[in-house]
Amino acid sequence: MTSSADLYCVMGNPVAHSRSPAIHARFAELTGQAIAYERRLVPMDGFVQGVRDFIAEGGRGCNITVPFKIEAPQLATHCSERVRLAGAANVLTFGADGGIHADNTDGLGLVADITRNAGVSLAGRDVLLVGAGGAAAGALGPLLQAGVRHITVANRTLDKAQALVQSHSALATLQKSELIALTPQALEANFDVIINATASSLSGADVPVPAHVLRPGSLACDMMYGPAAQGFLDWARRHGATPRDGLGMLVEQAAEAFLLWRGVRPPSALVLQEMQQAA
Repeated sequence: MTSSADLYCVMGNPVAHSRSPAIHARFAELTGQAIAYERRLVPMDGFVQGVRDFIAEGGRGCNITVPFKIEAPQLATHCSERVRLAGAANVLTFGADGGIHADNTDGLGLVADITRNAGVSLAGRDVLLVGAGGAAAGALGPLLQAGVRHITVANRTLDKAQALVQSHSALATLQKSELIALTPQALEANFDVIINATASSLSGADVPVPAHVLRPGSLACDMMYGPAAQGFLDWARRHGATPRDGLGMLVEQAAEAFLLWRGVRPPSALVLQEMQQAA
C-alpha cells in the first residue's frame, strides 16, 4: 500500500475465502482510483473492536460478511433505508467527522446478477428465499422491488422467517407481491427462482430444502461461490434446474459499495467475465 492509497477491507469470520480484495483491486485499476483493500479476520465476539481498530488505522470503509451483518448497523450513526428495512448492513463508510454510514448492497447485487448477468427477469416470478439471517434480510427488499409475484421465506426457525416477512409486509403490499414464511419441511410448492441465503454451503451441510421446490429450468442461486457452493450447484443440476453461484452477486454488490465509497461506478460485467474466465 502506498501512502496515498485509501484503506478499505472486508471484515468477517471466516474471511480467508473472500475474493473481494481481488475485485476491488481490479475496480481501482480500471477506474484509476488509489485504494488498498485487504481481508480482516475478527473474533466472533470482536466485531466492534475490529471496526474501531480499522478506523484508528485510517480505514475509509469496509464490507461486512458473515456473521456480522446484523450487528453492523448498531455501530452506525446513519443507516440507509435499505438497512432500516433489512436490519442488516454489508457496507460501512467512515466519515472524516467520525460518522459511520451503514448501507446494504447485497440485494442490489443479487438482483443485478440475476436480471443482467443471468438474463432472468424477476417480474411476475415465484421466488423461494432460503434463510432469514443477514444475507436474506438484505436481499428481500430489492427482490420485492424487482416485481416478483410471490416470495416464500423458508427458515428452520420459523419465528425468524416470520419476523423478516413482517418487517417487509408493507413493502410487499405496496409492490402487490405475496410474501409468506414457512419452515423447509412445510414447503409444498415449486418456484421459478430459488436463492440459498443460508451459510449451509460454507459448513458443507446438506441442501436445506427438498428437491421438489425446483421446477424444470428453475434458476437455483447460492449466495456462496467457489468450492463452498459446489454441493448446492450439483444438487440443482441433478434435478433439472439451472445452477448459479454467488460470484456475480459478489461482484455486483462490490460495485455498488465501490460507487458509495468512490463516487465512480466500476465496469462490473467486465470484471465478472474476467473472473469467470480465470476460474
